[in-house]
Amino acid sequence: MLQYFNPETDIDPNTDYGTPSVIPNGEQAEALVSLLIDGREVVVPAGTSIMRAAALSDIRIPKLCATDSVEAFGSCRVCLVEIEGRKGFPASCTTPVEEGLVVSTQNQKIAKLRRNVMELYISDHPLDCLTCPANGDCELQDVAGEVGLREVRYGFEGENHLAAEKDTSNPYFTFDASKCIVCSRCVRACEEVQGTFALTIDGRGFDSKVAAGQDEAFMDSECVSCGACVQACPTSTLMEKSVVDHGQPENSVVTTCAYCGVGCAFKAEVKGDQVVRMVPYKGGEANRGHSCVKGRFAFGYANHKDRVTEPMIRNSIDEPWQQVSWDEAVNFAAKRIKDIQQQYGQDSVGGITSSRCTNEETYLVQKLVRAAFGNNNVDTCARVCHSPTGYGLKTTLGESAGTQTFDSVEKADVVMVIGANPTDAHPVFASRLKKRLREGAQLIVADPRRIDLLNSPHIPGGQHLMLMPGTNVAFINSMAHVIVTEGLAADDFIAERCEEPAFQQWKSFITEQRNSPEAMASVTGIDAETLRAAARDYANAENGAIYYGLGVTEHSQGSTMVMGIANLAMLTGNVGREGVGVNPLRGQNNVQGSCDMGSFPHELPGYRHVADATVRHQFEQAWGVTIQDEPGLRIPNMLDSAVAGTYKGLYCQGEDIAQSDPNTHHVEAALRNLECLIVQDIFLNETAKFAHVFLPGASFLEKDGTFTNAERRISPVRKVMAPLGGKADWEGTIALSKALGYDMDYQHPSEIMDEIAALTPTFSGVSYQRLEEEGSLQWPCNDETPNGTPIMHTDQFVRGKGFFAITEYVATDEKVNKRFPFILTTGRILSQYNVGAQTRRTANVDWHEKDRLEIHPHDAEDRGITEGDTVEVKSRAGQTVLTATITDRVQPGVVYTTFHHPESGANVVTTDNSDWATNCPEYKVTAVQISKVAEVSSWQTGFQAFTEQQVDFLEQSKES
Repeated sequence: MLQYFNPETDIDPNTDYGTPSVIPNGEQAEALVSLLIDGREVVVPAGTSIMRAAALSDIRIPKLCATDSVEAFGSCRVCLVEIEGRKGFPASCTTPVEEGLVVSTQNQKIAKLRRNVMELYISDHPLDCLTCPANGDCELQDVAGEVGLREVRYGFEGENHLAAEKDTSNPYFTFDASKCIVCSRCVRACEEVQGTFALTIDGRGFDSKVAAGQDEAFMDSECVSCGACVQACPTSTLMEKSVVDHGQPENSVVTTCAYCGVGCAFKAEVKGDQVVRMVPYKGGEANRGHSCVKGRFAFGYANHKDRVTEPMIRNSIDEPWQQVSWDEAVNFAAKRIKDIQQQYGQDSVGGITSSRCTNEETYLVQKLVRAAFGNNNVDTCARVCHSPTGYGLKTTLGESAGTQTFDSVEKADVVMVIGANPTDAHPVFASRLKKRLREGAQLIVADPRRIDLLNSPHIPGGQHLMLMPGTNVAFINSMAHVIVTEGLAADDFIAERCEEPAFQQWKSFITEQRNSPEAMASVTGIDAETLRAAARDYANAENGAIYYGLGVTEHSQGSTMVMGIANLAMLTGNVGREGVGVNPLRGQNNVQGSCDMGSFPHELPGYRHVADATVRHQFEQAWGVTIQDEPGLRIPNMLDSAVAGTYKGLYCQGEDIAQSDPNTHHVEAALRNLECLIVQDIFLNETAKFAHVFLPGASFLEKDGTFTNAERRISPVRKVMAPLGGKADWEGTIALSKALGYDMDYQHPSEIMDEIAALTPTFSGVSYQRLEEEGSLQWPCNDETPNGTPIMHTDQFVRGKGFFAITEYVATDEKVNKRFPFILTTGRILSQYNVGAQTRRTANVDWHEKDRLEIHPHDAEDRGITEGDTVEVKSRAGQTVLTATITDRVQPGVVYTTFHHPESGANVVTTDNSDWATNCPEYKVTAVQISKVAEVSSWQTGFQAFTEQQVDFLEQSKES
């Protein structure tokens, strides 16, 4: 039995009205039941609890252990009611309604029982309400008043828990056992919402207590600091340290998280101008009131001492910075850009948009490049992560985006996760996925490394197809080969929904023996029968869903693999309804949006090619300029041209290519060769160390706008505090554009969205007013789909008929040999985000203070490497030094690291190899040698010296 939470029927989705309806299989029951509660007729769906039925009728029943985020438990006995004709006083949270019941929620007997229960709770609770940090936000305190408790007859000198030790090990919250009422809400939240099972009730009777792990400190347990337990706690037992430090917040603003592509909604709770805490918003349709350690707690970077809040300029990167006004900074930048274009030509400059910035801001940057710079040299950081998703899905399905909502996973029967680690990179979605897997859905993981979904004892039977890095296409072709040759294809779906000639051509290709699991076993490393079993499971599922990540796209055949995934979904008819689909898990908060807004050099907003004269004319009319009809430079082309000396100016907003892009030596050489690098960011990041102009950026808490998440959900970002640098990013772009002579006239981001909607068909129904009314919208949102599009391709594909693309497996050029016998692959970790610029400036470093190299025990033993040793990683591109971690999560011959700390130099090692269609770098396959060493690499030594110089320059500018 599952909970059903319906924000449409809840008066306020952030108010606890009691346990949700208990509905079989999580679906709302159709039958209605009529009953009397306190003399009032109430009609609710069958299966609804009495507590919820009362709440929906504005009848408040006191409670402690019940909350709308977890299943009913019935332990506190505060919510008891009386039912006519029945003995006793049942708990209203666990008692379902029945036709004709007559229920009393208030009378003298009930009131006395409730006071007695509360008296027992208070007798074992500290009497420090005036100094308690939860004062004014404590359910125990509220309910005591609600039931009329005025005195406690039981003494406080006897046996109690008031001297229980406080656990302060977690950097973000404390656990004060003396205030615990053992309601189990935290335990149930950890199990049901997060799915970690890190908390238990230890002991029996009076000795019962909440324990983390094996009665460990929170930081030593399996707790992932998602905050679900803190949010569920009705007292100050679990309390944010920020609230302890600053006091209870005074007001709140609902906004959208600026970390991963899940796009969680939060209430930013504020006291004065200080953000006190971020509370997951229960009305958020992407997260449904849940959060992870990053979104919930790692917001302190917004006020970090490293924030650069004044514009700065300098003539050379070997000179100190000079702090100037905004006008001086943009005029300095504009003159340099104009001079460069006069000397080197109009196409010698360009811009890079950010997936961390809003839709409105990325739209303005590409507009600035096309209208003020006069070329199409604009690109986005999506180039290095999900550009193959856009190409592959556009080719096969007709639209450059995922097909489903996150809710859809609740209907999946078989879930295939390819090249993704949701628990680390998309943890809130992972919690929903784990819940579905605990209910019985089958898991298939295709990954070179064992991910956490496969480590959970609560998710039995997951299949791990441990393929070799770089062999994705061979794997997906073998899956399709099995399905076709064993007669498991959805023939009716294919005949109705897909192009027949293309399918027949593809079928002839895929049924060739060279694509069989047996033929490809030596390539992929996957046993043929194991792969056949997985293919049958996926094909035979009523609803089969595929979720994939950067382990699919960041390959030389990234686009081919995305098309192979789409082929597989169409082949089995797993498109166009709930529980199925092709679901890219976007890495950053606005990767989808930055692509939607026309940030690629070949496309205008809405994925329309610049060569299309009709589309181009619409923008020319709106912008009053002529737009080039040829694509501009991609990021790799920009860097190559900069090294060659033909590309001299770059405006880079919110993106750190010096750390995030491959082959760091090449990137640094390009940046050093620029005559004008304009960086707009909140910190002096690695790219900004090479800059001539620094424009202070604004965090997501300092501006209005929208983000678009991985499910195409457009969600509002609302200003919580004033921009520390004086301007939001969109205002900075406008200032630069005006200095260049192209006037952009917007007073608010809502006006920018109005322009986007007027020029972009998939956004034509989107406005700030609609977002205020609806909370969020999923594009396409237009006249044909005025309420948005939760599920894509329901009746037909966007391109009309689905297209089966030939996906020939071509081995990567990056091959192992005696000199470089290992394959290095990369990924992310839960506590850190992307290049770590934000999370490294929070207490999240307590979990991940540096990047490490994972090595299989056999390989470590062969090389005399032990845990914690310093290890050199050397490739054809460069070398760096990391600390070794010995683990069997990786297979022999494969090593793995993260890239969150710049001094680690992970991308010093990665090469220029890239996807054939999009130039997305092949981060996931780098041939390397590893050996035990005693010192850091020469690059790391130089990096440290250059960093110290640039930090000194920054400090000098502040002092002057």
